[in-house]
Amino acid sequence: MFKLNKFGVQSYCFRNYKDNAIVAKKVKEIGLDSIEICEVHADFNDLANWKEVIKIYESHNISIVSIGVQTFVGNDKERLWFECAATAGAKYISAHFEVDSFEKAIPKVKNWCDEFGIKVGLHCHGGYKFAGSNDVIDYLLKLGGPQIGLCLDTGWAMQIGPEHGNPLDWVKRYGDKIYGVHFKDFTFDSNAQWRDVVIGKGNLPLREFVQTLDKINFNGVAVIEYEANSDNPVSSLQECVKSMKNCLV
Repeated sequence: MFKLNKFGVQSYCFRNYKDNAIVAKKVKEIGLDSIEICEVHADFNDLANWKEVIKIYESHNISIVSIGVQTFVGNDKERLWFECAATAGAKYISAHFEVDSFEKAIPKVKNWCDEFGIKVGLHCHGGYKFAGSNDVIDYLLKLGGPQIGLCLDTGWAMQIGPEHGNPLDWVKRYGDKIYGVHFKDFTFDSNAQWRDVVIGKGNLPLREFVQTLDKINFNGVAVIEYEANSDNPVSSLQECVKSMKNCLV
């Protein structure tokens, strides 16, 4: 079965807590020891400050497995984001591209991937964000070569509808091009509004999804990203961790 001990958490779950020392304690409280850091908790344009953030998580025995989600537009300064990831020991960055700049950004990102030995996962973000649908994702992954794969966000995949957004089908479709997974679960109102719920309690067939990842020998970066209850997310995140561990039973 999938090695759930490799699971981490997205720091965005703790976005209302800006002190990384507090975030680190909460990561341990939910029973995990790895994290993907987003820009709420770090300035990836300031390497010196980032090194201090790394020390905080190291002091709590928490590994930084990824940074992101970073929006690449092709500015040369974005190379520093790769340096930040490498300094933390991460081999992966989750990323967005923009419709008006991806042709400029992707070649630079590929070069930086090679320079630093880091892979990039294109984060799907539903129907309202560029690269949320399969046809766009397919095209961008073709341009991205082996350096750029997919960050499969299960909630946002489902948001585009069951015919095209079934996460099980996405795993089968993209296979070893899946470099990262954001575990997220949604329910939907009659007007199509989405709502975050504990993973496995909504529309995501969690056990089947994990089993499908096992079948392709997924070994990328996986994190929980539960976005509700931002003022006090710990108990819900503990339930998310429990749901995922139950997949081993």
